[in-house]
Amino acid sequence: MALAVTTTSSSSTAPSTSFFSRLGSSSDVKAPQTGSFRFLERPHVSSVVVNLTQRCSSVRPLNAQPQRNDSVVPLAATIVAPEVEKGQEDFEQLAKDLENASPLEIMDKALEKFGNDIAIAFSGAEDVALIEYAHLTGRPYRVFSLDTGRLNPETYRLFDAVEKHYGIHIEYMFPDAVEVQALVRTKGLFSFYEDGHQECCRVRKVRPLRRALKGLRAWITGQRKDQSPGTRSEIPVVQVDPVFEGLDGGVGSLVKWNPVANVNGLDIWNFLRTMDVPVNSLHSQGYVSIGCEPCTRPVLPGQHEREGRWWWEDAKAKECGLHKGNLKQEDTAQLNGNGATHSNGSATVADIFNSPNVISLSRAGIENLTKLENRKEPWLVVLYAPWCRFCQAMEESYDDLAEKLAGSGVKVAKFRADGEQKEYAKSELELGSFPTILFFPKHSSRPIKYPSEKRDVDSLTAFVNALR
Repeated sequence: MALAVTTTSSSSTAPSTSFFSRLGSSSDVKAPQTGSFRFLERPHVSSVVVNLTQRCSSVRPLNAQPQRNDSVVPLAATIVAPEVEKGQEDFEQLAKDLENASPLEIMDKALEKFGNDIAIAFSGAEDVALIEYAHLTGRPYRVFSLDTGRLNPETYRLFDAVEKHYGIHIEYMFPDAVEVQALVRTKGLFSFYEDGHQECCRVRKVRPLRRALKGLRAWITGQRKDQSPGTRSEIPVVQVDPVFEGLDGGVGSLVKWNPVANVNGLDIWNFLRTMDVPVNSLHSQGYVSIGCEPCTRPVLPGQHEREGRWWWEDAKAKECGLHKGNLKQEDTAQLNGNGATHSNGSATVADIFNSPNVISLSRAGIENLTKLENRKEPWLVVLYAPWCRFCQAMEESYDDLAEKLAGSGVKVAKFRADGEQKEYAKSELELGSFPTILFFPKHSSRPIKYPSEKRDVDSLTAFVNALR
């Protein structure tokens, strides 16, 4: 635990201003003064706090550029920041080393290591604590948020209050207008009540997040182990992101920090009250976990906080896609279709790459394709296994690519190459690991293997255009 709580009367709990310098006060909604906190003593933590205190007295946080920018990506190339450490690092070991560290120490380590290549993901809820911790380190920091177009008015007001309180500009990311228009025109404004929230979240949240993260090497989230049953109980304080790619592209190019992973909700709220920071006024109306307006409602006493999100769906798999890597295979199967688990413990996961623009090839189909020497059009084929997390991570990019190439004269297909097909794929299709992507030119039977681990739409498109 990072915080210890002592309950006192409101007249005796005013926080001391001698420990950390403040940027100023705000007349906006603040957390009520009902408690105080102290950091528990941990090995080496006290020295860290002393160093932070000294730094706060001499360094003014730079926080963000005065001009707004509609993308996180260009900002990463223009701000001068501390040099980021190079080379490989064992983040599993680092997570173990920091397991008992305070959120302040973890935040300081994250900002120290990644400088301007890291940013805080702010949702407009209790994760304002992340911004407060970053401010307390005295280091420069960046904050971005996803504006889905469906947020509560109270959330927008909190964004404004936070910007004024800390003297920062939040870097807002927005969904693609054409994609939102197509979704709403085709399925209406509230299709998620009928067929699940995944499609809407993919358009309004996941894709904008993917664009934001492509300009970073690390990001900071407010995930906690006690937030969601079945999906967040095992999150480490730092990890290689299992789903998204960062600035350098490819597997392992993005690091994910969860400084409050080991802190419970009660301690977070005592911290917010003690530090007198702006909070979302919806919290005083019974809202705990806050997302988009149509998908968020207050919870009753005794209900888990995530029961107020997507309440019409399974309580064990409530993730919008931003933290899809938390889901176990059987949970992913339930989200994508009808998965089952066999008695031997192996999971049967529902298929992926289910876009109408992606052709599913059978064994006979892929064999015929390899034998053709004069094809009418070139083919792009992914060899995949639906249980592979790297295949799952590139599903959206590949589906987007298929949509982009529709009508261009290039066929986009998939071939499931695990199980009984794996030996054939290894010997005849150059399968090394999942996923393997092959391009079959018009006038050659020999496929060309995609050599890179960068599986975003732009990289794949460049590969196709170079060969078509």
